[in-house]
Amino acid sequence: MSPKPAKPALPPHTAEENIAYIRQMLGELRTVAANEGADMLRYLIEMAYVEAGDIQSGQRPFSIRHNRDAATGMSLKATGKVKF
Repeated sequence: MSPKPAKPALPPHTAEENIAYIRQMLGELRTVAANEGADMLRYLIEMAYVEAGDIQSGQRPFSIRHNRDAATGMSLKATGKVKF
């Protein structure tokens, strides 16, 4: 059995280019969903499209990972047996 040829590496893209590409694809998917009458799907795609636009314009960060409350990182440990 012959080994599969390695795929050529894609050229590196900046985060801005990737978000622009995602937004463009979402715009096309929104049109397809609208043409099919998939209203809820179109709405959800529209929300992602708006989010991508907000990221492009700098109104929102790329990730909320770094903006969480400290409380969300708390681990929940059982305190022991619960008595009724």
